[in-house]
Amino acid sequence: MAAAPVMPAPEPIALSEGARLIDTFVAPRKTFADLRRNANWFVPFLLLSVMSLIFVYTVDQKIGFPKVAENQVQASPKASQRIEQMPADQREHAMQSQAAILRYFSYAYPAVILLWNLMIAAILFATFKFAAGADLKFKRSLAVVMYASLPLLGKSLLAALAVVAGVSADSFRFQNPVATNPGYFLTPADSPLLYNLASALDIFMIWTLILTALGFTYVSKVKRSTALAVVFGWYFVFAVGSAGLGAMFS
Repeated sequence: MAAAPVMPAPEPIALSEGARLIDTFVAPRKTFADLRRNANWFVPFLLLSVMSLIFVYTVDQKIGFPKVAENQVQASPKASQRIEQMPADQREHAMQSQAAILRYFSYAYPAVILLWNLMIAAILFATFKFAAGADLKFKRSLAVVMYASLPLLGKSLLAALAVVAGVSADSFRFQNPVATNPGYFLTPADSPLLYNLASALDIFMIWTLILTALGFTYVSKVKRSTALAVVFGWYFVFAVGSAGLGAMFS
């Protein structure tokens, strides 16, 4: 008796870019599995860039970068002391220069997003590829990082809405503009190290980290526990390192 023919497994349905964006939030497995077919990352990068510029423009119009720079100096005891020791004319020039630099840097933030995500994608690619033996390509690694960053759109949106609603300009901190982490409720000048560590415990960042781990699980077939350990391990190193450096120079 002849054996029944084996039917090939059906090909997964290709997702549109819109479906990918939606599924990142409601069905991430579909989005990240689809990155094995097409690792295009430009759409999430574009959305992240546009939202960052909307936030920057809102801050520029409602608060102004001179005030943002002033708050930034007041958050750092060393910087505040250095500015206060200057003669009045030099102090004013220094604050104007700092505000201008901060403004130009903020409007160039899409370039920062791209360079930062390229670096993160490279670190994770190397870790999964060579330490975990994952079947992975760099373009897929970058696509995972870009799509996993989409929850940060929510933080930028909340921050922009808070500024529009009339958040206090005196308490506004550009690097931590909305109450999505414990650091928001602390004063940076009191304890820079504690402030930076607490700020790292951000709801939207933790969401992004979880999605990143899931993404690498689905595109490279590594164990979920391994992906979570790698992603959160690197974030712990970054958070502690940046908090320590921030405390040294504050």
